[in-house]
Amino acid sequence: MRHILSTYRYVGQPLGPSLLADIARANIAELEIFCSPAHFDYRLPQAVRELASALDEYGLRLHSLHAPTERDFAPGRASGVPISICDPERIRRVDAVDEVKRALEAAERIPFRYLVQHLGHSHQRSDPRNLDAAFSSLEHLGIFAKERGVTIALENTPGEIGTPEFLERVIKETRLKDLKFCFDAGHAHIEDGIEKSFEIMQQRIVTAHIHDNHGEKDEHLLPYDGTIDWEALLAAFAALPAPPDLVLELKEHPAAKPSLDQIREAFDKLEQNFEDHRARAAQA
Repeated sequence: MRHILSTYRYVGQPLGPSLLADIARANIAELEIFCSPAHFDYRLPQAVRELASALDEYGLRLHSLHAPTERDFAPGRASGVPISICDPERIRRVDAVDEVKRALEAAERIPFRYLVQHLGHSHQRSDPRNLDAAFSSLEHLGIFAKERGVTIALENTPGEIGTPEFLERVIKETRLKDLKFCFDAGHAHIEDGIEKSFEIMQQRIVTAHIHDNHGEKDEHLLPYDGTIDWEALLAAFAALPAPPDLVLELKEHPAAKPSLDQIREAFDKLEQNFEDHRARAAQA
């Protein structure tokens, strides 16, 4: 099992060389970088070049980018304006697609395999026009991503727009067969449940966000610190013909936790249990 860490844990600070050096020293080899301009300004060629240089210096690989979920993020603001690539209003939808394309352009300088993409945001209500809007956006983004060697992985998210059922419907009805899924364990746990969500998504899962919670809110805790049945989930992953890449996606909590030591311990525990389940699956 590869050790892949999402920089969402550090989204409140710049992704500079010092932070990358600390991550590398924790025996983490690969990253999923969360695209927020205050964290990593994917819109600036200089920022992309500096990141490429730092990744190379510390022996880190870029596994994936998490597409931007907001725009107009300004210093000193707690959040920006949510964006949605399936917004029924064309002007807002095109603006969202353009923002995602800016992130994808980073692949021209730093190759990565997946772009993890939300269809909408948690406060967005379902609308009959969402499916047509999703097709318009994803058809365009899929071509743009493929030209840069990137696969789009749609993530299950809280709310009506990001359910596994809707994601599967998008692919079936649009026939955009190159789209894949990012299975978010924490989101599944607080919505329809791990088992149901996994059953719907399993055939298209290529990468997964690993974090825990207590089934009520999106806490992004270390695995085994909440109420997810990790043994059952790891066994399900291991039983897939091509087990997905597991990305630890955590959130900063009080006292600057989890620390990199705690993250490394979590990776070690996950790896041991995951490999045990893979061995059992191979013998079955």
